[in-house]
Amino acid sequence: MDDSKSRNFSVPDSVLEPLFVASGTSILNKALEHLIETAKSADGRLNLAFNHILSPVLELCQYPFQLSGQDLLLSIELLRNLCAGEIKNQNLFIEQNGVGILSTLVSSVGLTSGSDNGILPMVLQVLGNVSLAGEQHRLVIWRQFFPHRFLDIARVRSKETCDPLCMVIYTCSEDSNERSVELFADPGQDIVVEIIQTAGLREDWVKLLLSKICLEEPYFPSIFSKLSRVVGTENSDGNASQINHFGAEKAFLLRILSEILNERVGYIVVSSDFSLCIFGILRSAVGTFEFSTRGKLPLPTGSTDIDVIGYTLSILRDISACDKKASNQDKKEDAVDILVAAGLIKFLIDLLRYLEPPTMIRKAMIQSDAKNETTSQHYKYCPYRGFRRDVVAVIGNCSYSKKHVQDEIREQDGILLLLQQCVTDEDNPFLREWGFWSMRNILERNIENQQLVADLELQKSVDTPEIAGLGLRVEVDPKTRCPKLVNAS
Repeated sequence: MDDSKSRNFSVPDSVLEPLFVASGTSILNKALEHLIETAKSADGRLNLAFNHILSPVLELCQYPFQLSGQDLLLSIELLRNLCAGEIKNQNLFIEQNGVGILSTLVSSVGLTSGSDNGILPMVLQVLGNVSLAGEQHRLVIWRQFFPHRFLDIARVRSKETCDPLCMVIYTCSEDSNERSVELFADPGQDIVVEIIQTAGLREDWVKLLLSKICLEEPYFPSIFSKLSRVVGTENSDGNASQINHFGAEKAFLLRILSEILNERVGYIVVSSDFSLCIFGILRSAVGTFEFSTRGKLPLPTGSTDIDVIGYTLSILRDISACDKKASNQDKKEDAVDILVAAGLIKFLIDLLRYLEPPTMIRKAMIQSDAKNETTSQHYKYCPYRGFRRDVVAVIGNCSYSKKHVQDEIREQDGILLLLQQCVTDEDNPFLREWGFWSMRNILERNIENQQLVADLELQKSVDTPEIAGLGLRVEVDPKTRCPKLVNAS
């Protein structure tokens, strides 16, 4: 027996010999590397399946303490390749208790961050490949790993581990009512919370799992409430402390849900309960924030309270954009109707009214009347770069083909206020475009709103420093009497 065999003296020869024969070498790590390469092709996997190579590899995984860390990792990598779309190997893996063997292996490697030397992600990739073979395979994996083993793995909080973990959980619970119900219950939600607490995760499978449980199903409020709440931080001067009412985990969850919705605008229609919950979070965040400093950073700003405000606005913007298609097909109350009934439009117009004017108007006001310099201190400031634009965007999307929303904006004296947003603003990229979009939607097929804007022009009441500062004027078509915004030049 050579040196390699002597180092693995406690692993039976009956386990090692098939690997040596199939690879043409008697050095274990070389044998495993050769077989891994062979198993990368469909023909190679099929050939190894006919030679029953998966069986000795599974047996080898039952001797983790007799193998070097590298040889153990190579063994699991070989299992992953063997089970990549080859049904013979996938079936044999289940028949020979491969799931149980890997479960035992996971518990033996020590579940602490950085202690598994890459073994956990590889184990999850094996399970992911096996889960794609069919319902029976997914059921066996679920019964062996849910909830305790999945929860143990999630608590490692490894970025390399969480995405394949989400892949296995998502695949095994998809198309199974029973397993979905288990996932949505407290033990499953605890796993999701641990995944969210692994900072910085925005991979595809993470997003799919969070989309499933938070957007497609009504469990966002429960997940959100399980995340950390209040965090104390020091101000930059080091002399005073500041309380962020929303923890970083809540801000991160809102950020990732905002990204999901933005990527799938027109394809996702969220529930009214989710929409109202997001509006409630925005109300709470705005109610505890002082708006005393003009923010120069875009999202994410590093302040959890500001980020919560920004991402809830982004979510509401995309909810109302998604609802445009739904409203054409479903004449019942949609999410926008529910939000408007809950006071969203009045809330946003009030918020916009008390903000300092856009940069261009602010400068024109200061130049025209020095007294405005002293009154400007009573304004609220945009807490992040793009805040005003996001408020206008939500209003604009909500008013699309919604006459009762258009009417409410007029009744809240919001039309002139929205006209003032049709301007380039260095602190709010694309504000002008969103302002025009909003005015287009507010005026569309609404005679009362069109007449109000026309009267502003006819009465010369638009010749105020605010509107003049926009570089715009309202022009009324002499035939249609429909108003439109044009450049003053």
